Amino acid sequence: MLSTQTPEFRSSMTTTMQSSSMEAGRQRQGRLWSNLKEVCDLLHIPTACSVTTEELLFQHVQFKTGQRVHTIGQPFDTLYIVNSGFLKTVLIDEFGNEQVLSFPMKGDMLGVDGIHTRHYSSEAVALSDCDLILLPFKKLTALGRVHLELENMMYGVMSRELVREQAMIGMLGALSAEARVARFLIALADRFAQMGYSSKLFNLRMTRHEIGSYLGLTLETVSRTLSAFNEIGLISVDQRTIGIKDPEALKTLRRLPPSRARAKLTTPKSKLNEVDTVPAPLLAAI
Repeated sequence: MLSTQTPEFRSSMTTTMQSSSMEAGRQRQGRLWSNLKEVCDLLHIPTACSVTTEELLFQHVQFKTGQRVHTIGQPFDTLYIVNSGFLKTVLIDEFGNEQVLSFPMKGDMLGVDGIHTRHYSSEAVALSDCDLILLPFKKLTALGRVHLELENMMYGVMSRELVREQAMIGMLGALSAEARVARFLIALADRFAQMGYSSKLFNLRMTRHEIGSYLGLTLETVSRTLSAFNEIGLISVDQRTIGIKDPEALKTLRRLPPSRARAKLTTPKSKLNEVDTVPAPLLAAI
């Protein structure tokens, strides 16, 4: 259940966030609010026992597909938790080229990169209609000084985001192009399962170009690899709809066999299971 805010609390929160909301092109029509327990449940962390569930309320704000949540260089004042929807975070170089950093989805936190310089160093863009929960950073830090367990839990969430980034860097350096795409699909399937959706059949919210940017591959390599996986029966592909047919083979795939040999493969596992299962942290890299 979402809690009902008091008029006084609504007024103070709206005043605090109004300027940054307009900079990011945010829709300021959110009417839903969550209490601390609901936020902790979404982040999969225990609720701070010393804080009553009604002591702090957090506003929800909705974004449309393509809308920016925050931009590079924008003053930092808020962390965001994804309640629903899909996003991407990107760096943009001087020529306007994007480098995709992550694909946040339900339960993920955005905006951590703004803490150090007090300006966001990346841009967050909605890939679908999204509902985000706003965590005003000053309010969080003030509350953390009083309730140390809450502060420790927030540090834990931020550390979890860092571990995912490190795992991603390790994957890019250690795996072939085909293996990167395979692990990406498995990690995505696992995340869908955690959210209560099917891990066997799902739609890609990101384009193949965005997947390539995230994995350090070209658009052509991603498209060619997905087609090859479809050809040898590891997945099915219908535009953006992906069906996972052989998750175990995808988890352990090292590289694709030569194209001439693919037609002879009747059981993909016989050729593809050439390495031990990749450590679990790599599968959490998105």
